[in-house]
Amino acid sequence: MKRESKAGMSKTKAKTADKAGEQESVAESESSGTTVQEAALEAGGLDTAASPAPAVDGERIAQLETEVAELKDQLLRALAETENVRSRAQRERADTLKYAAAPVLKDLLTVADNLNRAVESAAQGDADAEARLETLLAGVKLTEKELNSAFERHNVVKLEPLGERLDPHRHEAMFEVPDPNQPSGIVVQVVQSGYLLHDRLLRPARVGVSKNVPAVAGGPAGSADEQPGTGEPGGRIDTSV
Repeated sequence: MKRESKAGMSKTKAKTADKAGEQESVAESESSGTTVQEAALEAGGLDTAASPAPAVDGERIAQLETEVAELKDQLLRALAETENVRSRAQRERADTLKYAAAPVLKDLLTVADNLNRAVESAAQGDADAEARLETLLAGVKLTEKELNSAFERHNVVKLEPLGERLDPHRHEAMFEVPDPNQPSGIVVQVVQSGYLLHDRLLRPARVGVSKNVPAVAGGPAGSADEQPGTGEPGGRIDTSV
C-alpha cells in the first residue's frame, strides 16, 4: 500500500511539473512575441523617420547641380575673355612690329628728296664738259639707288600719281593747272613724291591737278591772266574737285 501511495504521489508531481513547464513555455512564447512585435514597431518607426531623407538628398543634389552649372558658365566666360585679350594683344604686337620703323623711315624721306633734287640738277648740266659733275651725278645716283633699295626692304613704297585722279587720302593738291584737254582733278605734276609703309600713308604726294576750262579764242589756253588758277605753286585751288 505504501508503495502504491508513493507511486501515485510521484505521478502527481510529474504532472504538476509538466503543467508548470507548459505554462512557462507559453509565457516565454507570449513574451517573445511581444518582443518581436515591439522590435517590428521600432523598425517601422525608424523607416518612417528615415523616409523623408531621399527628398532632402534630391533637393541638395539639385542645388549642387545648379551651382556646378553657374560655375561652369563663369569658367567659360572667363576663358572667352582671356582668349579675346590674347587675340587683341597679338594684333597690337603685330601692328607694333609692322610699323615700328615708321618714325625713322619718315625722317629718311627728306634725304631721298635731296638726293633726287641733286640728280635732277646735275643731269641738266653738260656732263661731257664737266667731268666733276659727271662723277657727282654718278655718286648721287648710286646713293639714291641704295636708299630706294633700303626702302624696298622695309616695305616703303613710293607713290607715283602722275596721270591719276586726285585721291585726297594719298595726294595733297598744291595748285591747279588749267587744261582744256584734261578733265578736272587729274594729277598733271608731282611736286613732291608720297610714300607708303605697307598700307599706311607716311606722307602724301604733293601734286598739281588739272582744271578743265574752255579754250579762249585769240589767246593761249590756260593763260594765267584769263584763268582763275595761275599754274604755279600757291595758286588758287578749286576745292570742289
